[in-house]
Amino acid sequence: MLLLRKLLIGVALAAIGGSLVASAATGRSTQESVTTSLLLPGVTYTREVDFTSRGPIVLDVVTAPKPDGKLYSLAPALANNKLLGKESLTRLESRVAAGATTVAIDGDYFDHTTGAPSGIYLRDGVLDSAPGIGRSSLGIAADGTLTTGHVSLAGIWQGSGQRRPLLLNTPAQSGKFSLYTPAYGTATPREPGVVEAVIGTLPDARLDQPLDGTVTQVTTAGPTRIPSGGAVLVARGKESTAQLKKEAPVGQQVEAMFSLSPDWSGLASAIGGGPLLVKDGKPVFHASESFDSRRLNGRQPRCAIGQLPDGRILLVGVEGTNSAYSIGMSSYELAVALSRLGAATAFGLGSGPAAGIAFDGRLLTRPSNGVEAKLSDALVLSYSGVYAAPPSTAVCSPNGDGAGDSEALSYRVARPSTVVATLAGPRGTKITLATGAQSPGLHTFAWDGSNGGTLAPEGAWTLAVTATDDRNVTTSDQRTFALDDTLSLLAVKIGSRGLPTATFQLARPATVVVVVERPNGVPVATLRHGSRAAGPQHVTWRGRLGRRVAPRGRYRMDVAATSSVGTSSLAALFSFHPHVRQ
Repeated sequence: MLLLRKLLIGVALAAIGGSLVASAATGRSTQESVTTSLLLPGVTYTREVDFTSRGPIVLDVVTAPKPDGKLYSLAPALANNKLLGKESLTRLESRVAAGATTVAIDGDYFDHTTGAPSGIYLRDGVLDSAPGIGRSSLGIAADGTLTTGHVSLAGIWQGSGQRRPLLLNTPAQSGKFSLYTPAYGTATPREPGVVEAVIGTLPDARLDQPLDGTVTQVTTAGPTRIPSGGAVLVARGKESTAQLKKEAPVGQQVEAMFSLSPDWSGLASAIGGGPLLVKDGKPVFHASESFDSRRLNGRQPRCAIGQLPDGRILLVGVEGTNSAYSIGMSSYELAVALSRLGAATAFGLGSGPAAGIAFDGRLLTRPSNGVEAKLSDALVLSYSGVYAAPPSTAVCSPNGDGAGDSEALSYRVARPSTVVATLAGPRGTKITLATGAQSPGLHTFAWDGSNGGTLAPEGAWTLAVTATDDRNVTTSDQRTFALDDTLSLLAVKIGSRGLPTATFQLARPATVVVVVERPNGVPVATLRHGSRAAGPQHVTWRGRLGRRVAPRGRYRMDVAATSSVGTSSLAALFSFHPHVRQ
């Protein structure tokens, strides 16, 4: 039998009358539930379930401060740090976190065979992928301001001859030239009828800056290894290959340059996606972008990013596609949702099975087919202050029953910091966990509920952490939990007539509620037993759902006890095999 200490997480739960999305788009709303929790300082996560006539819609919303590059930053990240290939969102997020606490959301659309993103990829001023033709792009300024627009790329290269047009990290038709940088991968693609000039050293492809290098090798067959810190210039077609051989022989200095129109050279980062969803606070019905109607109008999982008038960021994901769980949204329905959330501007990101949001290495959203899909790139929101992780259990109950006997407490610092970590409890009790200089990383403590060898006062406790990092920036975070020894030793025994009886122990008088649930948490019966004195207890379920005998199968007995200290809960799984006569 599996014994579980059930988490009692304090979240806001409310039913509100207005529909999150326009009733004309999704059907009339009958009920909406909203739960909100704090992910990290200044960043909240809201899960909204809207019940419409066409089916339920689950919307996940992360709201964060404006990413001005100080404590909070926003930037794209490539799967496996290359344009080619795919990676799960949780793995990508964990890999690029670099000690920070992060939230990541699916980025651009991509080629499902190669993993190459469909649009622009610009990070820290370095361009790796060109904008998508006929689609808008998202730009991120250093101060965290989002901008959107239709952007085009102009590239040129020159050797000993005239300037010639140039593409970046993408194959071109005959008569064209392409520059492949290390961001593309380890080697150029396999292509017939090409000439490839290896440039041993070439600066990163920063916009509007001359990129000078010297040809170190010329080959007439690919794939060619792309040197680290260099590039490979590729020509296709009879005329272009002859020009490359003549104008870029070994030893020739060549120059390349890339520009965007309009000029986005002042932006820190950019990513593809689309379409534009919200402009000046109003949903955009038709953005005139090159998406087929199925991608725009079909209800499916989707992601988007928005910015509120005060600069705060919205990372939004709609889950799907399951008629019993969440039917997804069309692009316009998502635009309406973002407008109602207050976005002044919003931009569509990836859709389909890979659409999702992750936090600290785990998904916040539910995968469409139950398995996390891989993607090409993502947008990652990073927080560089101190982060206190949620306690391992909401109620620490050190009574030896194996459920919540100790509390695992942890916090993360992203930079070298001077840290003070304390526990504060009832009657002014204070326990110091750490003080002094600490290196970046996760710091964990196990607490058994004691203070000086005896049980600490029961009630509400707070883990508080303050850190001053090597920039002299001070941040703090805290988490609350309870120390409550009221409820213990839950077990479910099956009697001779096949009826399950829950036995448990109360350390003090408490009001007890027993709920019988399916293993997935769906309640099937509530057994209210009111106030109980301290001591051993037992409650029997007669195995009925109203007047009917409950079907056989696995169930869970959930016991909640509310005392002068607080509320604690235990749950135990059991198998029910009904007898004919009960």
